[in-house]
Amino acid sequence: MRRALVVGGVGSAYAALHALGRRAGSTRAERAAAMAGDALVPCPQMRTDHAITIDAPPSEVWPWLTQMGWHLAGWYTPRWVDRLLFPDNWSSLEALDPHLVRDLRVGDTIPDGRPGTAHYVVAEVERPYRLVLRSTTHVPPGWDVRYGVELVWTWSFQLSGMPGARTRAHLRVRARGRPWWFIALYDAGIVPADYVMATGMLRGLKRRVEAGSAPRVSGRAPLRTTDPEPRERTGD
Repeated sequence: MRRALVVGGVGSAYAALHALGRRAGSTRAERAAAMAGDALVPCPQMRTDHAITIDAPPSEVWPWLTQMGWHLAGWYTPRWVDRLLFPDNWSSLEALDPHLVRDLRVGDTIPDGRPGTAHYVVAEVERPYRLVLRSTTHVPPGWDVRYGVELVWTWSFQLSGMPGARTRAHLRVRARGRPWWFIALYDAGIVPADYVMATGMLRGLKRRVEAGSAPRVSGRAPLRTTDPEPRERTGD
């Protein structure tokens, strides 16, 4: 009896976490609305929607999106998450860096790991309201050859102006791939984790934008494919 209660409790907790990972912070209307980038992953096997309200207009939020990336400004996720799950990550910047804020264009690359590994490609951009990132590289190394794994993954950021010079920031993630068991593993692991990762990113974005810190140079710079292993030159 006790074992059944424990199993039932764990199952209920996981189901709740999975539901939060799909939609925490977003409204029913936001989840039902079409977004830029939806057509890039038709009939997704995995989808999440998260949103937050920021006390600043879209024009002040947008630059923070353009400097995101691995060993650039980071992803604004909680530092404890990076230390626990991604120890190779540098801490996310607390201010805009004029050298990292980019005029993003379709085809630009945003790194999400060491050179030659995971990265996003800008698929759609409309400053300062929409940014769609697409990736086919977020699979474990060698699994594409060994197991025939394929994955198409998009992040769509929508910044909508609100009364009072505020912004509604909505992040939608869509993914589709094969074989079925790989997507099942992704759904089982990534969706619950998104409750921490995606909501943490949005809260981190909100805190930084609203803090209004003066821009400052961090010493970080976008990597070229010929660059050696990057080194952080400041304590940021």
